[in-house]
Amino acid sequence: MALPTGGNKDSMWDFYGSFGKKIVMTAAAILLVYGVVYVGTLIRNNIKQYNFIGKTDRMERTITVAGFGKVSGSNDIAVTTMGYSNTDKDVAKAQADNKKVMDQIFAELKKIGIAEKDLQSSYSIYPDYNYTEDRGQELKGYRVSNSLTIKIRDLNKISNVLSLAGKYGATEVNGLSFTIDEPENLKSQARDKALMDAKVRGEHLAKVLGLRLGGVITYNEYEGGTDFYQPQLMMKDSVGGMGGTAPAAISGGSRDVSMNVNVTYELL
Repeated sequence: MALPTGGNKDSMWDFYGSFGKKIVMTAAAILLVYGVVYVGTLIRNNIKQYNFIGKTDRMERTITVAGFGKVSGSNDIAVTTMGYSNTDKDVAKAQADNKKVMDQIFAELKKIGIAEKDLQSSYSIYPDYNYTEDRGQELKGYRVSNSLTIKIRDLNKISNVLSLAGKYGATEVNGLSFTIDEPENLKSQARDKALMDAKVRGEHLAKVLGLRLGGVITYNEYEGGTDFYQPQLMMKDSVGGMGGTAPAAISGGSRDVSMNVNVTYELL
């Protein structure tokens, strides 16, 4: 583009003014094009969003299968309760007499090898009344009740533990119950079996359908029933002065723990 020559200022200003207008108009045109493209993009995105309102995502192909697992474990702990109750009008004497008996039982249990963590005490004091028609309510004294819940980890020591009731005059002795020290280990093994069972079922069904088993979509579990097999106790005559019977040989029995799972897999 040729520039004006000569010294005429007006022609120079006319030239530069016209050139500046062209630049401004060109810039405005570019901005207008960008504006149109931007608005068009917004409209297109809004239309896409509108099209998906109320519509679900593409349905995935899934299959849900159930699995079951069961394991058996031997009961390795016996639990019993032994205690002493007495009444006296002097509450301090009632407490002292009770403590004497229970301290002897407690000390003997520790000698046998029962750990203190496996002994749980329960202690109560309350007024004991007599009721008659002519006198009505009459204070008999104060009753002190003290009991120990004993967890026996070595089943061979059961007879020795029960014999203490007769030896020291315990007035309350409950029967034996059996349990497993760490049942979570059995639950974990049963869960593994149930998951493997579900996977095998899922792979078989997927193969029949001509598909492949994919990843896990959802999973849930619940514990099944627990079957307990009570041991048959072999009894012998009086043990340790109890004047009754106590088990001579004991098998703790067994327990079945089962788990059920439901697993949803993706089909490929």
